[in-house]
Amino acid sequence: MARDSKYDILFEPIDIGPKTLRNRFYQVPHCIGAGSDKPGFQAAHRSLKAEGGWGGINTEYCSIHPESDDIHRVSARLWDEGDVRNLRAMTDHIHKYGSLAGVEMWYGGAHAPCMESRCTPRGPSQYASEFETLTYCHEMDHDDIAAVQQFYVDAAYRARDAGFDIVYVYGAHSYLPLQFLSPYYNKRKDDYGGSIENRARFWVETLEKVKKAVGDDCAIATRFAVDTLYGEAGIEVERDGLRFVELADPFVDLWDVNVGDIAEWGEDAGPSRFYRQGHQIPWQKYIKTVSKKPVLGVGRFTDPEKMSEVIRAGHLDIIGAARPSISDPFLPTKIEQGRLDDLRVCIGCNVCISRWEIGGPPMICTQNATAGEEYRRGWHPEKFPKAGSDDTVLVVGAGPSGAECARVLLERGYTVHVVDKSDKVGGCVNDIATLPGLGEWGYHRDYRETQLNKLMKKSKDSQLALGADAMTADEALAYGAEKIVIATGSSWVADGTNPLTHEAIPGADAGQPDQATPEQIFSGAKKIGKRVLILSADAYFMAPSLAQRLREQGHEVTVAAGVELGRYMHFTLEAPNMHRMLHELGIEVISDVWASRIEKGRVELYNIWGDGYRREYRGPGKLPRSENKTHKWHEFDTLVLVTGRKSNDELYRELKARKDEWAQHDVKDVYVIGDAWAPKLIADATFEGHRLAREIEEDDAQHPKPYRREVAVWGAPHMPGGKVEIEYQE
Repeated sequence: MARDSKYDILFEPIDIGPKTLRNRFYQVPHCIGAGSDKPGFQAAHRSLKAEGGWGGINTEYCSIHPESDDIHRVSARLWDEGDVRNLRAMTDHIHKYGSLAGVEMWYGGAHAPCMESRCTPRGPSQYASEFETLTYCHEMDHDDIAAVQQFYVDAAYRARDAGFDIVYVYGAHSYLPLQFLSPYYNKRKDDYGGSIENRARFWVETLEKVKKAVGDDCAIATRFAVDTLYGEAGIEVERDGLRFVELADPFVDLWDVNVGDIAEWGEDAGPSRFYRQGHQIPWQKYIKTVSKKPVLGVGRFTDPEKMSEVIRAGHLDIIGAARPSISDPFLPTKIEQGRLDDLRVCIGCNVCISRWEIGGPPMICTQNATAGEEYRRGWHPEKFPKAGSDDTVLVVGAGPSGAECARVLLERGYTVHVVDKSDKVGGCVNDIATLPGLGEWGYHRDYRETQLNKLMKKSKDSQLALGADAMTADEALAYGAEKIVIATGSSWVADGTNPLTHEAIPGADAGQPDQATPEQIFSGAKKIGKRVLILSADAYFMAPSLAQRLREQGHEVTVAAGVELGRYMHFTLEAPNMHRMLHELGIEVISDVWASRIEKGRVELYNIWGDGYRREYRGPGKLPRSENKTHKWHEFDTLVLVTGRKSNDELYRELKARKDEWAQHDVKDVYVIGDAWAPKLIADATFEGHRLAREIEEDDAQHPKPYRREVAVWGAPHMPGGKVEIEYQE
């Protein structure tokens, strides 16, 4: 099926300096946890997108010097020839598919903690980073400015030698060039401070020098936050933003424009909870009014209608994407082939970003279980090994894990029967997608539902049975399947069991009319009173999301949190606006408390730090700290227990206990995946279903096969010709 002609504009080539981009699909720089130390991971992940039709593919931010070291996070590096050699693997593989490879040269200033290199970063003025902890920069004099500009030039030469077609001078997200440009950072009184022309000088000079060095061989790009969203304290697009574009345009071949800063860079990588696709266009659209060069921008573009619209409207020339390219590396190819129903649409959950924020590779994706696994497990998102047996597989549960497992098994050619007591594929996602701002998470369900229905039609003996009664062990054993996969999910506990005490809370009982679990809220099984108290020991989205929903329904809502409310939402970039939302809606948050007991209409809360900071040994059976005397009663009409989850694994445990009966029913093995194995992120539950489907022929498929690791091997020098031995200074 050919593409719709209305999308032709997306496939037109465009010149950027000395290079030609084969279409308008461009994977902007984004972090994956590969850097320069995992060249296989880097090359496999990036080149897969070239195979999938992306015309331009970039590294993550790439440090140009040890003074710009971001450990504990993982960046790429262009410090020496060893880095050149490792990054060359990426460019070579990208070029095989006719795409351009770009590198984002990065110097972080005070936002570079330098915990590995132990260098001191330099900046326009001395200040402490608002993003890092206890990180100050050294205020640059003119010699420092010349030295750092030469860092960029030297790194640009190395980038060219590594085979990169596009070389960035990265200034977005409040890194060094923007620090000079923004009065929020730049307090200088010399010719690099004060007026916009002076504040722009460092960036413009650096671009000019990099262009002179490699501009005949490489396109010169810059990533620019056209508005830092600080008002007059920072960069505003119609004030300093457009003037800077005018000053720098002669030295730029490609503008990559966004908004925001680093402390709240969720304003750029906007989570779907708060932002829809194209949310940056009101700022980005100004740049083409003054620039004569191609302009690209991000905005979590997932819909080819919207992509075509912003190009036809003259807002952008090229569609930039990070998260959509992770969710579906073959997005351009599917649009070109007219396969829009096969698009694996990014849900904007930002779990991919969370792994970089935490500091641990690899990047993961809720929608695409193969993301981060391309090299180490050899997984391709669109290609699957043929079935290794004629076994029929019964999958009990069509939630994130079960639906993904069934999908991949069907792709491999297995006969699969999926049974679920719900009337719809999706499991927990069906409830979650009803929460405020999380409607787009439903794309996770929609993709699998669409693919299951299509694949079931091709596999005449396969079956999707929804609205079924809960399956018993007797029924599962007698079903006639050689292999059984249990994907029955998890449920919120009804007795208040939690991670703080690992015990139930006395008096907690969601069977009572004035207490409820999240599932009972979703189902409408409980009448909710005027005064709602949410007791939370969950560190992700459920408590704040329920609080918002209930408050918008007119209830008075208080959240009592035993762990930091929405802690994981810092990593997904949702936390700042989540806290603003709670404040704006008038939702009271009581932090650092837990419940000692619950009675009808009231709960006794205590401060979890109220037992004193001094401790002493007092003998057996006696606490080493003083008695906690902070207990206070709080009244409610409805208490919502968001205290913990428990696997619905009863069916699996009974089947395993009856293992001696498997053979008489021709059952070869029984597996458990997803939340039924242990409650987890939707991304990890999806991964487990995918992995089992790929490895189901293994002798111990319940547990993952070893994956290929990229390690520094003793005896192999990092630098060509280098020595590998232990030496100590005298």
